[in-house]
Order: sequence, then structure tokens, then C-alpha cells
Amino acid sequence: QVHFVESGGGLVQPGGSLRLSCAASGSIFSIPAMGWYRQAPGKQRVLVAMITSGDSTRYADSVLGRFTISRDNAKNTVYLQMNDLDPEDTDAYYCNAGVLFQAGGPTDSYWGQGTQVTVSS
Repeated sequence: QVHFVESGGGLVQPGGSLRLSCAASGSIFSIPAMGWYRQAPGKQRVLVAMITSGDSTRYADSVLGRFTISRDNAKNTVYLQMNDLDPEDTDAYYCNAGVLFQAGGPTDSYWGQGTQVTVSS
């Protein structure tokens, strides 16, 4: 069972940048796709970026062109580079296996505590 620890969040001004990291407790080689999710209070988690083991990527329309997901298998780490941040990006961010057809993300694996991103002037 792989566990994930997210880090890198914080307070940033609109238009600024952050890079989030997701450290896995085990190998991610066998995971077909990894994803970054975000969740606002009282709302369901939504997938914003996904990367496959072959490094193909998909993004939600809301972040397309601003966010970039990448992975380093040797370090068992997934990253999310966030540029041109907007106050609407303010959310808790989580990583897990990337799935497209399961609302809210995986239900058969553990979620970390996430990392808070706050975009405000």
C-alpha cells in the first residue's frame, strides 16, 4: 500500500507561482497514472492534472496552460508546477493515483493530509 505526503503549498500573490511535491512511500513505477486533485471546503475533490507512466499528461480546462505535472520515478515523487495563480486556485491539493471515471478520485487507497494553497493579495 503506497502512501503519499504532499508539500510545497503556502500563501502566494495572484500571478505568482508555487511548486507542489508529492512523495510516495513506495515505488510508483507500477501505478499507471498519478494525479493531482484539489478540494474546496464542503466540495468534492476534482482532478486537475494527471500523468501516465509514459509521461503523457491531461489537465482540467481550468488549469490548462498554467499548471504542469511531472514525475521522477527514481525519487518516487510527483510534482505540480503552478504558474499565474489566481484566487480561484485557492484549495487543498492532494495527490493519488490518477483516475478519470471515478468522481472524487480513488476510494480504495489512502489520501494524505494535502497541502494548502492560498492565493491572495
